[in-house]
Amino acid sequence: MAYRRTPAVQARQDAQREAVLQAAVGLLAERGYGGCSMAAVAERAGIATGSVYRHFSDKAELSVELFRRVVTREVAAVHGAVARHDTPRERIAAVVETFAARALRAPRLAHALLVEPADTVVDAERLVFRRTFRDVLAAEIAAALAAGQVPPQDPQLTAAAIVGATAEALTGPLAAVPPPDRRTAPDAVVPALVSFTLRSLGGRDDSDA
Repeated sequence: MAYRRTPAVQARQDAQREAVLQAAVGLLAERGYGGCSMAAVAERAGIATGSVYRHFSDKAELSVELFRRVVTREVAAVHGAVARHDTPRERIAAVVETFAARALRAPRLAHALLVEPADTVVDAERLVFRRTFRDVLAAEIAAALAAGQVPPQDPQLTAAAIVGATAEALTGPLAAVPPPDRRTAPDAVVPALVSFTLRSLGGRDDSDA
């Protein structure tokens, strides 16, 4: 007869798994993937290393679940920002502004999500992450097209280009590379990215007025 966990045992297991993930999120924000060894996560969670392996078979599996946990939070923040604006162009600007501003407020975490060398399974999740933001932008670009607010273009292609440009522009600041001048200082990155995004759609951005 197969063993069945009682509700109480399952609740303890679920609570311990959640503690492991919370510990991993904290380490990721402080040290990146390099600092998220199974032993380090176990120490942060206050459990034995063997207990971590009860929930995740190896670091790669933990890293994927960790990546999804953090990305889900970031995607929710972007959707929330989009919902607070009325026009497609405002919503497009909100996607880039929210994504970039949150990244710069937590640079170590954002660096890990975007560019830090990691397991191939994490790289696969990064592609999903980028496509998610691309699709959010593409939907708003399509809406702007339908409203006659931007010139004819391929919403998916424009959105993919914006996502790629945003990630590339953030790489230096997130890695704490000293900026060459004030124009590329972290506090100037977000408005510059928003302006670039609106200009890339065609027509005028608000700074042209």
